[in-house]
Amino acid sequence: MSDQKGLFITFEGVEGAGKTTNIDYIADKIKKSGQSFVLTREPGGTTLGEEIRALLISKELPEMHSDTELLLMFAARAEHLQKVILPALNEGKWVLCDRFTDASYAYQGAGRGIDTKKIALLENLVQGVLRPDITFLFDLDADIGLARAQSRGETDRFEQQHIDFFNRVREKYLSMANVEPERYFIINAQYDLSVVQQQIDELLIEFIK
Repeated sequence: MSDQKGLFITFEGVEGAGKTTNIDYIADKIKKSGQSFVLTREPGGTTLGEEIRALLISKELPEMHSDTELLLMFAARAEHLQKVILPALNEGKWVLCDRFTDASYAYQGAGRGIDTKKIALLENLVQGVLRPDITFLFDLDADIGLARAQSRGETDRFEQQHIDFFNRVREKYLSMANVEPERYFIINAQYDLSVVQQQIDELLIEFIK
């Protein structure tokens, strides 16, 4: 656990893993428990962060350098931490965040090939000692996830990446989960929604009273 008063819960996974639907499901469970919480996302979560998000996912702009992408992610994260995450945690609220720095290691690190030392440097600069308490990893084959994402309609800049990119992202997520099994809850997201949510219910028993 971290030193902050609230619980910091993050949600990770490749495109099409069902994070958004299941975050809402988990948020509803936490609400019913009476625990106060904030639901947010990355990149985004603040007015400035949402503007940066628009830049990051835009297909209209020229392709940006991978270092630029990484720095924009952390710029949005710095604002998000100071304006939303830290204030909520200090008030004793739980923070449910759709993606956080693990995504930078997976997407910009493994996906784009950026040296993880660069990411770790920015992580320490922007976050200090703050790390998530719990991370739900929605895991499924990258090709299945990408097909689901594409079936929703128009894709963004990230969703247009080659399947090899998403395979590297998934492998990195699983590698991080293997290193920190006490933090990660891995959910097999290839099944129907009812089965996925049954897995979630079994995990939530551990920390929702």
